[in-house]
Amino acid sequence: MSETSQRQLGDSDSPIEDKLEDAFNRMVDEGSQRLHRTWREVLVTGFFGGTEVAMGVLAYLSVLNATHDNLLAGLAFSIGFLALLLGHSELFTEGFLVPVTTVVAKRASIRQLSKLWSGTLVANLAGGWLLMWLIMTGFPKLHAQTVESAAHYVTAPLSAETVTLALLGGMAITLMTRMQHGTDSVFGKIAAAVAGAFLLAGLQMFHSILDSLLIFGALATGDAPFGYLDWLQWFGYTIVGNMAGGLLLVTLLRLLRSKDRLQEERDDAEAS
Repeated sequence: MSETSQRQLGDSDSPIEDKLEDAFNRMVDEGSQRLHRTWREVLVTGFFGGTEVAMGVLAYLSVLNATHDNLLAGLAFSIGFLALLLGHSELFTEGFLVPVTTVVAKRASIRQLSKLWSGTLVANLAGGWLLMWLIMTGFPKLHAQTVESAAHYVTAPLSAETVTLALLGGMAITLMTRMQHGTDSVFGKIAAAVAGAFLLAGLQMFHSILDSLLIFGALATGDAPFGYLDWLQWFGYTIVGNMAGGLLLVTLLRLLRSKDRLQEERDDAEAS
């Protein structure tokens, strides 16, 4: 179908389908607001993101300790993603699809994207570390389960399997973001959050922030057979895998799908 036909058949004068046009506008509008935050706003929002994911980790560990079922524990972890969604906080790996689309549309700069990524990453880890220390202090019965769960990630050697799990982890959470921006329905957004949690935590994909909080919790117990250097080595390849999965396997394809619409947005930005 030609671009002219797309414009004639749709309700909007857009080179892409109406539903994609709505999702595109939501992403650019939200991305513009997120990328124009001050450093204070970026850091505080990211800190809350880390603390809220840590509450999801608490739910995950509690269910896993009681049932020894990773799939059920993954569903319990969705509390963390629901808190992110409804609390409008920020998780580093959620910052791929929406902010990158906004930058490509020339509604924000690469410098602003770098500020969002770096500030959110540091603040996520700081907030998560603090909450995991409090959780381990308040729930000593979860110590053994936390050390066992964290060891699954931090002691895993760099291999084709672990790199693939990191790629899939980045893809899964970016797909969750894509689904949430594809609908106005609150129920649909909640369903996407639960699905994302099931995939990431339930199937034990490698996720730089979520799994780091498990590792921080294990280190806080004083019983972990590994240290922060081991975490840093694991974190290095996991974050690269997450970014590659989210940016190449989801974001890039979405940008290609909306190429004509992006060009219009870029032209409008340059004209203004």
